[in-house]
Amino acid sequence: QVQLVESGGGSVQAGGSLRVSCAASRYIAGSYCMAWFRQAPGKEREGVAAINKDRWTRYADSVKGRFTISLDNAKNTMYLQLNSLDPEDTGMYYCAADPLYCSGGSCDTGCARKLERADFESWGQGTQVTVSA
Repeated sequence: QVQLVESGGGSVQAGGSLRVSCAASRYIAGSYCMAWFRQAPGKEREGVAAINKDRWTRYADSVKGRFTISLDNAKNTMYLQLNSLDPEDTGMYYCAADPLYCSGGSCDTGCARKLERADFESWGQGTQVTVSA
């Protein structure tokens, strides 16, 4: 497993922006599917976005056009830029990573399936995002 540490959460008013980060303990971008999940009190965990080594990305419908997932290979860090925040975006944000052995289009399909099923072996401890009206 790889160790993951999130940071960058905080409190912001509706319409504001935040960037959360996920630092990995070692190089992972070349062979992993990575993702962001969130969970609000009393609600089920939700897959927010995923990215793979080919920079393929997938977003939940609720965040499309507002959130952007990205990777910085040199820093072994994944980011999630959160714009136009809404109180419904409030929750604990977790990053996740899992090995992805694939080639070509199967890398996209495989990462999408992991996001859908929350099928990741490594998880961070979470960072809280609170959006006030």
